[in-house]
Amino acid sequence: MPFCWTGARAQQAAARRATPRQTEGPFYPVTLPQDADADLLRNGQVNYAHGQPAWVEGVVSDLEGRPVAGAQVEIWQCDHQGRYHHPGDGGRADPDFQGFGRVTVGSDGRYRFRTIKPVPYSGRTPHIHVKVKLARRELLTTQLYVEGDPNNERDFLWRNLGTDRTLVTVPFRAGSDGLQASFPIVVAA
Repeated sequence: MPFCWTGARAQQAAARRATPRQTEGPFYPVTLPQDADADLLRNGQVNYAHGQPAWVEGVVSDLEGRPVAGAQVEIWQCDHQGRYHHPGDGGRADPDFQGFGRVTVGSDGRYRFRTIKPVPYSGRTPHIHVKVKLARRELLTTQLYVEGDPNNERDFLWRNLGTDRTLVTVPFRAGSDGLQASFPIVVAA
């Protein structure tokens, strides 16, 4: 366990809490898009011009605070009209929105995606699905929520998190090139 030095005595640092697991949901892509990079606003040669552009970034680390080098982070979400690229959602998503992205983190554990601020859809508060894998092992599936969204209190999955909701609910703040959201991911690797 890491120690925090204050004065002449060492004290144990507060334990890190793992990012809570949540359902994958019904709309994980059946077929991954050909363009599955970190820029969900550029699908092939087409730029997506709807929604509020946002950067979602963070570090994947373990319970000791060490970066999980080589981890693969995936995100998927609905378009600006609340539609997923999935046959279960009627296949009505905007084809210009990539809807899914994947990156492999380096030795620093950092990841970054360009996407849109999530929007609500029938029965759910705005969220982005997140999956972390290491080699062939799935380490975590969770959902990222928008801090202060009025739909959060009505969302059964968000409410059921209890105090853990603070670990997956983050602000989307104005930045120089769109909204910015910092989402640290802690896995029990």
